[in-house]
Amino acid sequence: MSLLTDLLNLNLSEATEKVIAEYIWIGGSGMDLRSKARTLSGPVNDPAKLPKWNYDGSSTNQAPGDDSEVILYPQAIFRDPFRRGNNILVMCDAYTPAGEPIPTNKRHAAAKIFSHPDVVAEVPWYGIEQEYTLLQKEVKWPVGWPIGGFPGPQGPYYCGVGADKAFGRDIVNSHYKACLYAGINISGINGEVMPGQWEFQVGPAVGISAGDELWVARYILERITEIAGVVLSFDPKPIVGDWNGAGAHTNYSTKSMRNEGGYEIIKKAIEKLGLRHKEHIAAYGEGNERRLTGKHETADINTFLWGVANRGASIRVGRDTEREGKGYFEDRRPASNMDPYVVTSMIADTTILWKP
Repeated sequence: MSLLTDLLNLNLSEATEKVIAEYIWIGGSGMDLRSKARTLSGPVNDPAKLPKWNYDGSSTNQAPGDDSEVILYPQAIFRDPFRRGNNILVMCDAYTPAGEPIPTNKRHAAAKIFSHPDVVAEVPWYGIEQEYTLLQKEVKWPVGWPIGGFPGPQGPYYCGVGADKAFGRDIVNSHYKACLYAGINISGINGEVMPGQWEFQVGPAVGISAGDELWVARYILERITEIAGVVLSFDPKPIVGDWNGAGAHTNYSTKSMRNEGGYEIIKKAIEKLGLRHKEHIAAYGEGNERRLTGKHETADINTFLWGVANRGASIRVGRDTEREGKGYFEDRRPASNMDPYVVTSMIADTTILWKP
């Protein structure tokens, strides 16, 4: 008799050329990932060859009930680590039937910035450090924490090892391998300062692909925590008090910054970021004011400052960049729940296109 796992693990290629495409999009809150699957007649590697699809936008707070159809445009393809074989994950963005991007479609505006000739010429690289917290399903309290109580103070948990320090490592390692299988350029993982909190890094990725890859990495993590019966939180300050918040530090460089003399370009870019500090903060994630307090390795939300190797700064420049006179910098302001399409394109717009 077949077990459910036997059926889940069926290799479709033994019986058919048809494949399953899981279409993924972002719902009305800006953080709720949605997906549904369809059958294709055969393998597809180019998103332009995939059919557009639609969904009921009234059920995702993206359209009224009397005109609810929203159209999905396939934008990027990844291998499906859950179904495997030739099956795929498809990152999409959303449009009205008339072809206009819906208000919650942040990818469309980002793609315009990344396709600007001046931005294309600079080949912007991104490395995004996505922090997140794993919560016990029934009580919404971090995994590894006593229910209704607290663990020992922060200190031993960052990159910690041991049953009393690292909680949820199986989920983290499953996600790491699944992202590599999918074709996401995930570059590492580590345990974070608050117990039950972890981080993965996506990059280096060029332009709009940074947003595509981070969103699909988030989707894969949501699916894995679903299987594990654990709740995934991107709240920038999941626990009130003397606990670290969760961010999405965004590392960035342009071709000019990576070439000789790049340090001067970096300093000019940072100066421009300072001039638009309020605009960036407004776009860097909901609830970020609870995280950017000037404590717990952050700058105060109303203060813009930068420094070399300073984790309490808005912008951190690495020692290697200072020494070599070229390289990248880290924007430490984005919250864990930021939209990578918004943040990456805004950094490119401010540093490359914007004229003070």
